[in-house]
Amino acid sequence: MTTYALIGAGSGLGLATARRFGRAGFDIALVSRSQDYLDALAAELKGEGISARGFAADVLAPEGLTAALDAASAMLGVIEVLQYSPVPAADFMKPVLDTTAADLDGPLAFSVKAPVTCVNAVLPGMRELGRGTLLFVNGSSAVRPNPEVAGTSIAFAAESAYAAMLHQALAPEDIHAAQLIIPGAISPDAEHSSPTVLAERLYAIHTERGDFRHYSEPLPG
Repeated sequence: MTTYALIGAGSGLGLATARRFGRAGFDIALVSRSQDYLDALAAELKGEGISARGFAADVLAPEGLTAALDAASAMLGVIEVLQYSPVPAADFMKPVLDTTAADLDGPLAFSVKAPVTCVNAVLPGMRELGRGTLLFVNGSSAVRPNPEVAGTSIAFAAESAYAAMLHQALAPEDIHAAQLIIPGAISPDAEHSSPTVLAERLYAIHTERGDFRHYSEPLPG
């Protein structure tokens, strides 16, 4: 079977989505900074009969990120599905009038350079396979700029533009790029934005291969 690679593995949405793709038969590659944390997540999935392994990397370190994805492909199998959904740092979210040019270095590295690095790492395998899915998960500031979180708003908008261009450019190769916007908080009790519901939504986006942009629920206001 092929591999589902998750950038930004965590115990909420990330674990739920890994579990959903694992139940569908994918091997699971988990990527975040802490190997110990990844090992614990992988052990939980393995206890459910899902093949999973962690590959530690920092999204702000391109060489390490590429190495992690290359290792995942070599050990588990070609990466057919890539999900980019790490949580932005709090200091990316300064008000716009307090944001300097230097303040944008981190957000742009996190939301633009890192996704580009990931796509460049997995695209050759997808092309050899003849199919693939690139999933980008963002908050509402990606489509509705918020002056209270300027860095994330600017960087998410740039990530959205990049992903939309991928959607258009890769469609003839049966490689589907799509974005899921989650307007509110992810909560186990949320009707439309619980980890389990969102995981099902992301799996459906992968299988149905429709439009580029999707919303977990309508934007407020």
